[in-house]
Amino acid sequence: MTARYKDKDAGTVVLSFGGQWVSWSHTIFAYLAFLSALIVGSSLHYHKIVQNEWYGFPDEWFPSVSATIGDRYPERSMFMIFIAITSGPRFALVGLWYLLTARPGRSLPKLVAGAGLIRTLTCGGWTYITSTDDHDWHDILMISYLVFTIPWTAGCIALSPPNAKAIKYRKYLAAGFFGTLVPLVYFFIQHKVHRVPGAYTIYAFFEWSLILLDVGFDAVTALDFDTFEVVVRDVKGASKGHAEPSSVSAAVLEKEKEKTMAGVFSAGFRLADALDIAADVYHGFVFWSILTSLGVVVWYFPLWHMGISGFEVLVMSTVAPALLGIKSLRPKLVKNQRRIHLLSLAGLAAYLVENTVCRLFAVGFGVGATCLGWAITLSLDSAQPARLEARVVAWVVGLLMSSVAKFAWYTNNPIWPIMHAANGGWNGTGLVLGVLAALRFTRRAPLQGGSPAAEKNGSALLSAFGIGGLFFGLHSLLSDTSTMILWVWDGYPIRGPVSNIHGWYTIAAMTVGVVIGVSKPGLVTTWTAFGVGSVGAALLTLYSEWFGYYGGLTLTVYLMAISVPLISSAAKKSPAVSLGLGFLIYNFVVLFHVWVVAYAFVPGGPLVREHTDWIMITMMLLIGAGVFDLISQQAKPAYKKADQRPVNTHHRKYHLGALGLLNLLFLCASFLRFPTNDYKPYHAEDRLLTAGIWTIHFSLDNDMWSSEYRMRDLIKELEIDVVGLLESDLQRIIMGNRDTTQFLAEDLGMYVDYGPGPNKHTWGAALLSKFPILNSTHHLLPSPVGELAPAIHATLDVYGTLVDVFVFHSGQEEDPEDRRLQSEYLSKLMGSSPRPSILLSYLVTDPLKGNYNTYVSDVSGMHDVDETDDDRWCEYILFKGLRRTGYARVSRSTITDTELQVAKFVVPATDKDRAATWAAPKKLRDRRVNEEQVPRGWRFPGMFKGEGVRGHQYHVFEEPRYFKF
Repeated sequence: MTARYKDKDAGTVVLSFGGQWVSWSHTIFAYLAFLSALIVGSSLHYHKIVQNEWYGFPDEWFPSVSATIGDRYPERSMFMIFIAITSGPRFALVGLWYLLTARPGRSLPKLVAGAGLIRTLTCGGWTYITSTDDHDWHDILMISYLVFTIPWTAGCIALSPPNAKAIKYRKYLAAGFFGTLVPLVYFFIQHKVHRVPGAYTIYAFFEWSLILLDVGFDAVTALDFDTFEVVVRDVKGASKGHAEPSSVSAAVLEKEKEKTMAGVFSAGFRLADALDIAADVYHGFVFWSILTSLGVVVWYFPLWHMGISGFEVLVMSTVAPALLGIKSLRPKLVKNQRRIHLLSLAGLAAYLVENTVCRLFAVGFGVGATCLGWAITLSLDSAQPARLEARVVAWVVGLLMSSVAKFAWYTNNPIWPIMHAANGGWNGTGLVLGVLAALRFTRRAPLQGGSPAAEKNGSALLSAFGIGGLFFGLHSLLSDTSTMILWVWDGYPIRGPVSNIHGWYTIAAMTVGVVIGVSKPGLVTTWTAFGVGSVGAALLTLYSEWFGYYGGLTLTVYLMAISVPLISSAAKKSPAVSLGLGFLIYNFVVLFHVWVVAYAFVPGGPLVREHTDWIMITMMLLIGAGVFDLISQQAKPAYKKADQRPVNTHHRKYHLGALGLLNLLFLCASFLRFPTNDYKPYHAEDRLLTAGIWTIHFSLDNDMWSSEYRMRDLIKELEIDVVGLLESDLQRIIMGNRDTTQFLAEDLGMYVDYGPGPNKHTWGAALLSKFPILNSTHHLLPSPVGELAPAIHATLDVYGTLVDVFVFHSGQEEDPEDRRLQSEYLSKLMGSSPRPSILLSYLVTDPLKGNYNTYVSDVSGMHDVDETDDDRWCEYILFKGLRRTGYARVSRSTITDTELQVAKFVVPATDKDRAATWAAPKKLRDRRVNEEQVPRGWRFPGMFKGEGVRGHQYHVFEEPRYFKF
């Protein structure tokens, strides 16, 4: 650094130094802040800073960044002093980068500088607010920092001056940084969820690597800032685009940059274009939101009618594109495509309709209009390959956005007509944005220079088959990130993916599929790719745990990749056939998909009973027909000639940006949903276990609203520690591909076993527990005639005592032989357990009669929670080896069609107590007492006495019953 006192034309320079010193000072002080804290902390408090919530030295022997910089004095103070010194060069670095890259008329440098500024501020936030001070704000600011690091990193590479060495270093350091995030998350999960000794030490190494790589990336600016002299004079002219000649030609370096960023920023950035793509993607999101809501609102009616209601015919509203086959009607429809797209928003506005039938018709109308509107738009845009590709990609990315939104809202879409403000819906916001997006989506007239008439090459019929199979696959498997995970779920101990932790893998696979489909369509329109996708479908269908999920991810990539060429090809043919007939075929496969589980209630159902394998085969054969059509077209010279025409790919960078943003939003939601491991029973001091059984009727209340919030409130207020949920499998198109247990488990702080997955063809049984689930086994009980009966056999660690819990849903009244066989199976299963046990069940029997005496018998060893309760028919709680202290029945209000039954048990603490409990005679065991005679912690909440709250009150007995021995 030198001081100069001289006059120049630009004025007097009092002090000057090379701009690279800004970078070097930032690098030196940043590294000094972290490394000094590591050295001092390891010297003074080594054993304390390597200790985590599960393990300490020697299992864990290297401290994490957070423990090093935030927990102890003096290392915390040293870190904060040096990081404060770093802030000045950090702001200067961002400012100099902007001056270096700013050009008249370019928006990208401003955006990158803004991202760098926010990144710097959030860096100060998470370094000065440590996890010890405020864990939530520390995490929020840390996540924000990582989010803004992405545009900063990408923008710096895109805007790099022609400097070969700097570009190379940025590429390597950025790749190392983002590549490190994958093992970082993996080992954090191994530590936090699986509690693996030593995993946090490995995580710490990757965490420190991120720090080194992050600071190193910014250090590369030293290679560019030598063009600056501070205060501030550009001595080489690089800020004006007149840099000194490089040993590598500027053209070569620009090509290298373009290759690094996949051409994302090669054509510049225009806000209007970005808004167009955002509107297209959101409009695609609206399409998938309306389409996926139709099954849920249709399902409400056969659910309450216990059979076909007639309203199911509205599923055929998707075939509206067939109207384009009417020659006299087509011109009018085409002329009014904007109105049709706006009318489709009736599917979003349906939440305003209280009457369930009218709401259903509003959704059905919206589905028909949105399918018709998209068919018109794609057909008109088929004349221009670039615009068609942009529309198709937006349509597909809209599905990904729908899956992201559903993950953030615990598998409910916030703009569905079963949502409203009371249960977390954002319907009003979604509708307003939908109107704006539809207006912008339709603001451009069809381009001239091509004909939207049917393409001569290829078969519209084969294309329709492909569309039918494709849309079924996208809807049934990819409209929610947890669907395939629950297909392969196999209970505890966990040996496969978990919905709230590994859901991003599905999003990542979807993203990869879209990118491949756009950039390498020739790669996926081959029989080899089709074979790979078919193998993935087979693995998903036949295997569980990680192996099955890997098959699902393979299928995901293929479905998303083949979507782009299949839909593009269909748009170039007669939309009445390719899309109208395609949606009709999709409808039939959807019905097939319903029939395999609803076989007991539909005509011809037994013929397809439990044949999910047939569905997967049908889906792949239909897609194969579409692939055959594509391959046949590729073999023709006319197609090859057309394929050689250059396509404007300007839109791709915006779609890639949208994909990146959606992935970031998903990761943020995933971080917020990460398990807290805060599983605390309500009355641990009394060794009390409160158990409940509830048939939740697929989480739709009597007024067709999603009922998770209301269920959560009642379970929490009744202080239930263990609850069995029946009719809980919602992972099908007709139930919206939802999972109520995710919300309940995470909000209530409970472990969850989903039970037999959606490919096991049951209506569902789930278990939520405040106590650790050590092991669980899923059973499908004998059902030769009627519907399958699911059961869960789980072993819980209850205050150090192993307790078995059985959750069971028996077959229907119409199938007595099924129910007899099931009662014998379950009785033997319960009798095989030598541990204290609880049955939470749906038995379909009168007390003291028939199969009741098989469940409550010497074989099972189980006792009825209250055999004097003669008002039961479906729900029962049985037990053995525990001290029953209370029993209550709580009215459902309008949540479902079945009450919530609850029982309280005390878990014996000593061998003497356990022996006395097992040996207690019936007379002593059934002795009832008044509420005042039991400890306060054993009592049921008083808020449900009398008229209760929100329609919930103790009923049948009017007051809970208490027992003591």
